[in-house]
Amino acid sequence: MREVQHLDEGSLMGVLESLLLVSTDAVGAGTLAQAAGVTTEQAEAALKKLAASYVDANRGIQLREVAGGWRLFTHPAYHDVVEAYVLSWDRRKLSQAALETLAVIAYHQPVTREGVRAVRGVSSDGVIASLKEKGLVRETGKDARQAALFGTTTRFLETFGLRDLKDLPPLEDFAPDEESRAFIRERLSGGASSMELEEVAEDLEEERELLDGALAEDIEERDVPAGPPSDGGGEADGV
Repeated sequence: MREVQHLDEGSLMGVLESLLLVSTDAVGAGTLAQAAGVTTEQAEAALKKLAASYVDANRGIQLREVAGGWRLFTHPAYHDVVEAYVLSWDRRKLSQAALETLAVIAYHQPVTREGVRAVRGVSSDGVIASLKEKGLVRETGKDARQAALFGTTTRFLETFGLRDLKDLPPLEDFAPDEESRAFIRERLSGGASSMELEEVAEDLEEERELLDGALAEDIEERDVPAGPPSDGGGEADGV
């Protein structure tokens, strides 16, 4: 695109804004720079100024750097209005089972189906398949026993507004006491528990609630990405 190689700063910001509006995923500065015919440094500088301009003008959208790229999001102040509008498109929601399973995978990846079952206490095969279909989790490889390993996807990061998995809130923050925190550390590190079987059943239920609460609270704090819903839609009740 040679005709835009000598754009002034204002015009470059306009070009980048247009490119972001037609993008359904986060786009790297290098990709945007190539499309605009400028250097990556010029694109990065313009993106930062564009993001700042939205904040200064108190616009209804924000530009954020997530999942290794840039993407437009709705302003958190208008979350309730946007959420109601988006839910009017598709009233299916993320089910309790899906929320639990997604939390286990997010905090314990890469993890096998058996690993998810060990934390949740029930088979999660159907739920994992549904999450894969929605693009939130994917197979990342095989373990020593050739069992499939699962992890979260770029779409997961984008949906929750995370730059990377380090931005996940520490799971231990949701534990009520040191004993629970120690239990969570042990389970997520793959260590064996020394508790009696009857105690394990109770702690499994507590851990499920903690995992569910961690991701549920994070969902409430995240706002909705700009643009219409994708073909993936929302999560169906039950899975």
